[in-house]
Amino acid sequence: MAASRALAALGAALLLAASVQASKYSREANEGLAAAGAKRREAGEFRVVRLNQIWEKAQRLHLSAVKLAELHSDLKIQEKDELSWKKLKAEGLDEDGEKEAKLRRNLNVIMTKYGMNGKKDSQLVDTNYIKDGTESDTLDDPRLEKLWSKAKTSGKFSDEELDKLWREFKHHKEKIREYNILLETVSRTEDIHKNVINPSEENLVKEEILHNKHRELKDKLRSINQGFERLRKVSHQGYDTTSEFEEPRVIDLWDMAKSANFTEKELESFREELKHFEAKIEKHHHYQKQLEISHQKLKHVEGTGDKDHLNRNKEKYAMLEEKTKELGYKVKKHLQDLSSRISQGLQHNEL
Repeated sequence: MAASRALAALGAALLLAASVQASKYSREANEGLAAAGAKRREAGEFRVVRLNQIWEKAQRLHLSAVKLAELHSDLKIQEKDELSWKKLKAEGLDEDGEKEAKLRRNLNVIMTKYGMNGKKDSQLVDTNYIKDGTESDTLDDPRLEKLWSKAKTSGKFSDEELDKLWREFKHHKEKIREYNILLETVSRTEDIHKNVINPSEENLVKEEILHNKHRELKDKLRSINQGFERLRKVSHQGYDTTSEFEEPRVIDLWDMAKSANFTEKELESFREELKHFEAKIEKHHHYQKQLEISHQKLKHVEGTGDKDHLNRNKEKYAMLEEKTKELGYKVKKHLQDLSSRISQGLQHNEL
């Protein structure tokens, strides 16, 4: 009996030690993440000077914590692409300048998206991530407004489904906005191109760049049209209970994938990858919400004058900020890779 009690006590002690050790490792990992962020900030957030300048400018804008983390992820993707391009250029593999032109275009989209292109009409109306409800925003498109109004009053959606549908409408609005930014960029390039009188080898290169831009526009427009048809169908009929995906970006990718030149086996593999991608997005959303809550708490504690409490909240906020940036980058990189594969499949269909 004594031996049994001794074994039980030993087991409890081992479990307690393991729990303490796990908590220690978790705390050390979080502290390490925050410390890595602080060290990087001292050296400069990015390895590309221009991107550092944009980031420093963004710090002076009235963007929410979540929006700043999103911008950081976008700039990290841009950094990755620019460093890859510099390597290609050094090897003489971007002679026509197509990849360089795409980089400039992507940066223009980022600058416009976050209201940093100097145009008043492009300034973002930044809203609180948690309180960003359906009444405080507009869809800027009469067709979307009409569909949303019908869906809200149809009685076919629960509150949770209405929140989900609103995210789809907001996602569609953002797709239209990005398409218009790209269209404006292409139009400016074409205006310059039309003013050149003498044909030359350089102009033939520009023709190829314009052709690639038009293909990108075509892909985006196809996605917008498919997305609108889906919104129209869901708004009138309600959600299909057998629907596989819930995240708007994943639904878009799946609809596009079904139109691409994939074999049945490739499509099934893509479906499984989208499930993992959706889980990654959900995790990112969770951290975005935690970051916003932490930011609100931090602002509250700053007014209390409690230094110990303030330092603890600052540490937690720094950890959440780094984790949100890290996950945001992973989500955007994964989205970039998936979109590229679908685009290649769609191009095969056109050949």
